[in-house]
Amino acid sequence: MAYITNEDFDNFNHLYRINLINSCSGYKSANLLGTKSTDGIENVAIFSSVIHIGSNPAMLGFFCRPTTVARNTYDNIKDTGFYTINPIHKPILEDAHHTSAKYDSNISEFDKTQLISEYKKEFQAPFVKNAPVQLAMEFVEEYHIKANDTILVIGKIVGMHVNDELLEDDGFINLSKGNIATINGLDGYAIPKLQERFEYQRPK
Repeated sequence: MAYITNEDFDNFNHLYRINLINSCSGYKSANLLGTKSTDGIENVAIFSSVIHIGSNPAMLGFFCRPTTVARNTYDNIKDTGFYTINPIHKPILEDAHHTSAKYDSNISEFDKTQLISEYKKEFQAPFVKNAPVQLAMEFVEEYHIKANDTILVIGKIVGMHVNDELLEDDGFINLSKGNIATINGLDGYAIPKLQERFEYQRPK
């Protein structure tokens, strides 16, 4: 088994280090965040950092890298207060990955891919059409991470669209049935399959 120290990190080339550190924590969620600027320009971008914050109230967070360069998703959320989270499913993997390209704020990634925006229930931010799960989000607050200048953005779920076949009787969303992807590192994608569910555990 390879042993790599913190001192070794400094000697790796940039790409090797990025691949190493981004993949060592395990599989991550794969989501497209949809926003719309105050000028009406739609934006959709891939994020692998969406995390569960709490169920009551229903909140999710995601990490945004330093804003020393343009961050269209972050800017749109701060300007409008609304965004969508759309888990990536197998048919759109390549187009979803392309949204990581750095386009100017006046260019919509929907126009550069086969991804299609759609609007539901008069929510002002665009969903990704045909995504098996679509979450309508409202910005709540943010936290600056001083150690690396990133930002934890927290939002509340104000609406949820879930394909009927994914929703189990107990409220569990079976992502396997929707061929929902996960990300390994920066550019590796997998389609996991549910193996087992266990009951809520109590001390023996």
